[in-house]
Amino acid sequence: VVQLVESGGASVQSGGSLRLSCAVSGYTYSKACLAWFRQAPGKEREGVAGIDSDGAISYGDFVQGRFTISQDKSKNTLYLQMNSLKPEDTAMYYCAAGGSFLLALLTSDVNYWGQGTQVTVSS
Repeated sequence: VVQLVESGGASVQSGGSLRLSCAVSGYTYSKACLAWFRQAPGKEREGVAGIDSDGAISYGDFVQGRFTISQDKSKNTLYLQMNSLKPEDTAMYYCAAGGSFLLALLTSDVNYWGQGTQVTVSS
């Protein structure tokens, strides 16, 4: 059974930082891609960042150098370091797993979703 369990969401002030974690179990890393998506109230879910098993990385256009995705395969954990947070970053953040096409950050390429962790940024 594939399980993706996010943690690290919190309420922070504008300009602050957070690191999200996603514990991955039951998923084969070879030719796989892990990603972060987010969904704000009333908006569509959008891709934040993705990383494949070879270390290739993609980011959503809105990231603009503020976020960094990484993975520790020895711990089966995916991370998202978020700096310079803005109120518009407020959303539920989801960990996702899929094939290599997931680097394009499309929800249609996601095979598995985590339950999400809430990030709230106040001005």
